[in-house]
Amino acid sequence: MGRGGYFERYLRVDLGRPSAEHVPLDEATRRAVVGGVGLGALLLTRETPPCFDPLGPEAALVLAFGPLVGTPLTTSAKLAFVAKSPLTGRISDGLSSSSFAIAGKRAGLDAIVIVGEAAEPSIVLVDEEGAEVVPCPELWGRDFSISEASERLGKAYPSHRFAVIGVAGERLVRYAGIANEGRHAGRGGLGAVLGAKRVKAIGVRGSRPVPLADAETTLRIAKDLARRSLGPATEKYRSLGTVANLSTFNRLAALPTRNFQASTFEEARKIEGEVLHETRERGRGSCKSCTIGCEHFFEVRPGERPVKMEYENLFALGPLCGIGDPEVVLRASSACDELGIDTISAGGTIAFAMECAERGLFPEGMLAEEARDLRFGAGERMLVLLEDIARRRTPLGDLLAEGSRRAAEIVGGEAPSFAPHVKGLEIPGYEPRALQTMALGFAVGTRGADHNRSGAYEADFSGKVNRFEASEESAAHAVAAEDRAAVMDALILCKFLRRAMEDFFGESAEMLRAVTGLPFEAEDLVRAAGRITLVRRLFNEREGWTPAEDTLPARFFEEKLPGGAAKGAGIDREGFARSIKAYHARRGLDERGFVPAEVARDMASLIGGKNR
Repeated sequence: MGRGGYFERYLRVDLGRPSAEHVPLDEATRRAVVGGVGLGALLLTRETPPCFDPLGPEAALVLAFGPLVGTPLTTSAKLAFVAKSPLTGRISDGLSSSSFAIAGKRAGLDAIVIVGEAAEPSIVLVDEEGAEVVPCPELWGRDFSISEASERLGKAYPSHRFAVIGVAGERLVRYAGIANEGRHAGRGGLGAVLGAKRVKAIGVRGSRPVPLADAETTLRIAKDLARRSLGPATEKYRSLGTVANLSTFNRLAALPTRNFQASTFEEARKIEGEVLHETRERGRGSCKSCTIGCEHFFEVRPGERPVKMEYENLFALGPLCGIGDPEVVLRASSACDELGIDTISAGGTIAFAMECAERGLFPEGMLAEEARDLRFGAGERMLVLLEDIARRRTPLGDLLAEGSRRAAEIVGGEAPSFAPHVKGLEIPGYEPRALQTMALGFAVGTRGADHNRSGAYEADFSGKVNRFEASEESAAHAVAAEDRAAVMDALILCKFLRRAMEDFFGESAEMLRAVTGLPFEAEDLVRAAGRITLVRRLFNEREGWTPAEDTLPARFFEEKLPGGAAKGAGIDREGFARSIKAYHARRGLDERGFVPAEVARDMASLIGGKNR
């Protein structure tokens, strides 16, 4: 069964019954959304009723593979986890690289859909025949780190590859992630979705080779892409990793500092990538099936296991919280990984709490008492607070486990004006006032503030637009960046390849023709990209999205940046609203941002399922 790149089926696991069944995937669906995030969004919509609780038994978690997983193409060992976010109430997806993706695909599957709720804490074991739900009282509630839980599972089931939640997922922290082999589907609280289902881990195994329609052409393309992946487009990531971004962002005054009160950090030199490389780097690594090798590991203390560090971890747990101690930032990043929480949301929510504490906004009582020593730069206090959040073990930890939007609503007063989120998702390490095309991408993003599903910052950095102004031209770049990301994440390939591909849509179509045998052309992928965005927007509309959500916190409109190369920069509210309308027009949406009724009707036959 299965023809090039696809096995033409997915596995639906109902934890409540429990049962598992293979469901066919027709060619029209595969061609419409390709795979990965597109397939995940489509199946999520099909498999759930309107307005469901993301932590309830009707919720679905989709694990979607792309058609390139298990092929010789570099960076293709990836999968997408897709669900309704308990943090935002909107669609969320997380990408992760590992042999888990290959094993899941080789179980003869294009996706796995998990619904229902297990009667007791369990693991789900998937293979070519189906799935088994196995109780795991020895793992649940034992306070194991991600590494410890993964090691125990590996010893008990050596033929499986596992995706695991940490203590934060068990405690339903709204930004808990899912880990597999040191990689994380971190954003949006997908680990809490799994925790609410009482599932500690998903194990997959499979031995079916992924079929190739044209093996000779696929191998030729793979060799050429591997060669280009080691060229100038990825040199920065190979030599320093994404931590190299910190010094650049600081120089451009685009580095969010002290909860976005500033955009330059006076202690940046102590934690910038070049200094970490010279003083603390102890090794490098690659994702599974990747030739680039962007992973860099840094020493915390002599004799301890080195810690993998990325720019987003570095920014969120460093400058955003006013912390310039490299040891503290590395320890905090490691803690997030082992507890199973998203570093961006953790850092953003703690930075928000630090500002609330400094302003004296916490109400009198236990919260105010617990926050009395919480200040920007308080690194050791942050480390303790991360543990409190993951375990919900104190009133402040329990509050911050809800994310900055909910915390701000509870604190009240002026707090919502500087809570650093869009749609409830904390903002990544790109200062919106200094990168206003990226700011537009944040505002209209279906997942919330999101640099990976948009990438509109490239226009700001390239000089193609005035980075201090959101305009109609910004809207064109935002749409183009979303389209590229949608196709990249449907295939699924690493975004670091995008600059190594001169004709992105044309080359992507060539790969798909070689692997699948289907007659994909560049224009088909451009249309698929738009379709994927429409599926996501229709899901959000079904779940209650309103146009008022497509905005930024008041701070970015009301406060100017205080210094550096972006001194005096702010976002003009009326101009920003015009750029959003321009985005809507380019996306084919109505003036308010809704999918037009006639387009929704055309999409209904594709989406089908419980949405109808």
